[in-house]
Amino acid sequence: MQLDNLSHLGVFASVARHGSFRKAAAELALSASAVSYAVRTLEDRLGVGLFNRTTRSVALTEAGKHLLERLQPALGGVNLALEEMNMFRASPAGTLRINSSRDAAVMVIGPLIRRYLDAYPDITLDVVSDDSLVDIVDRGFDLGIRYEEHVPEDMIAVPVWGSQRFVVVGSPEYFARYGKPQHPDDLARHNCVRYRFPRGNVYKWELGKGDIKLELDVPGRLSVGDSELATRAALDGVVLAFLPEFRLREHIAAGRLALAMEDWCPPSTGLMMYYPRQRRMSSALRAFIDMARMPQES
Repeated sequence: MQLDNLSHLGVFASVARHGSFRKAAAELALSASAVSYAVRTLEDRLGVGLFNRTTRSVALTEAGKHLLERLQPALGGVNLALEEMNMFRASPAGTLRINSSRDAAVMVIGPLIRRYLDAYPDITLDVVSDDSLVDIVDRGFDLGIRYEEHVPEDMIAVPVWGSQRFVVVGSPEYFARYGKPQHPDDLARHNCVRYRFPRGNVYKWELGKGDIKLELDVPGRLSVGDSELATRAALDGVVLAFLPEFRLREHIAAGRLALAMEDWCPPSTGLMMYYPRQRRMSSALRAFIDMARMPQES
């Protein structure tokens, strides 16, 4: 097969995986027009349409589905062969794509970026941080980082950060006006920030004491999808917030926020790095995992 045919097939597989020319272009570091040209050229050579395109969606045709099904094992073999060439290099190379929660991006990835990129100048790091739960294999990511309870069972998981505690906080101004809750039942009389996931479902505050475990759909006039907004609203005396303690330490130490119901805020699970069990670990991925868990093992 000619080399340009092979590259066009790789572009086709990326568009099919993302269901988007724009996202495929971002993954491949190409322009959207270059991706469109590659797919159109491939379709012209095959004499069939591979995608049904509208202004809002991109979907595989039956011919496209058949080609992708037959193509994936072959492309996997090519990628594996290319990755094995790293064994002959002095240092790892390639692109590492990570999908993480926002908390994980702050706690794990952010502090490592400079050290990782300085140590491995031939690696490109592509990080997407959001709180929606995605299939990292389907979306073309090499690694995911999430709280332990959100890691799929068929993945290999590596601890990266110990247990965290979510805490109930409010400003001194808020507590002076509305009082400080002492028991989960008291939250029914308070204005609590509601955290909405990207898919629309609302997070329930997870409180517990001893053998008692509660998941509360708290009342509140403010719903947000970002913990920074929740923190800002709590600092402004508008709401009670339920957030990871590590995000709030400076505000608590400075007296801008105060804890409430500490005895109902037990530690939660820790953060885990995870990757597909069946996939050979790339040198870039191995280097990141080794570096990320170094502080845990020192």
